[in-house]
Amino acid sequence: MALLITRRFFKHKLAGVAVAVLALLVLAAVFANLSAHDPLAQNPTNSFQKANAVHWFGTDELGRDFFTRILYGGRVSLAVGLLSTFLSITLGIIVGSLSGYFGGWLDSALMRITDAFLTFPTIFVLIILGAFLREQQLFILQNSIFVVIVIIAALSWMWPARLVRGLFLVLREKEFVTASRALGGSDARIIVRHILPNCVGPILVSGTLQMASAIITESGLSYLGFGVQPPTPTWGSILSTAQDKIFRAPWLAFYPGLMIFITVMAINYIGDGLRDAFDPYVIHTE
Repeated sequence: MALLITRRFFKHKLAGVAVAVLALLVLAAVFANLSAHDPLAQNPTNSFQKANAVHWFGTDELGRDFFTRILYGGRVSLAVGLLSTFLSITLGIIVGSLSGYFGGWLDSALMRITDAFLTFPTIFVLIILGAFLREQQLFILQNSIFVVIVIIAALSWMWPARLVRGLFLVLREKEFVTASRALGGSDARIIVRHILPNCVGPILVSGTLQMASAIITESGLSYLGFGVQPPTPTWGSILSTAQDKIFRAPWLAFYPGLMIFITVMAINYIGDGLRDAFDPYVIHTE
């Protein structure tokens, strides 16, 4: 089955290209420290240089190597997208599986909570939460990266929760679940061993969409000044500082914007490939 799914995935040519592109971006971010330049080192006499053999993407207003800052910014943006998606998907699976499997009053209570979170104006809540959490005295909350991950996850778990609930409502009535229950299987075993594995495909597809959305959200927050705080570079914060310099040094806006676009497109194409790969009708007729 795994080989069949893999073959179906790579038949989606754009998905295969997207995997290669995303892998390249991740490797560049992971090994950003191999760059010959320090992303925070300033050299005002070297400011606003165009791309050259020493500075591949030129330099910014403080003379910092822009290529290196893009690499380090990718490290933060990708980490925020991945970790916030992991947290939101995990919480969504817990809420959705409990709601869909047990039903009744628990389902009603959890879904009303989910509906309440869905009514929140996301961007305003993100800004308020970000400002509030940074004012707290707990050391872990002083880390702006951690704060951004938590608040994005806290406002994005509802969609996977609804997805998982719908899948559980269907799967809990299937014969294999009835047979497992008749053989004395516990609720926890039925959920983890029998129902949840059948939800992997839709959850993975949802996860790719969540990650793309999380990267855009983090970039938007950083652009507005409420995300990861300077001097830590992220693609969004780099874009923000380029606002008043876009005509003098257009590369300051072009490169971070391009990286956000390429990353989000690659993740979305991977999601398309996963959707095709896990399509039960396609697998059955292969």
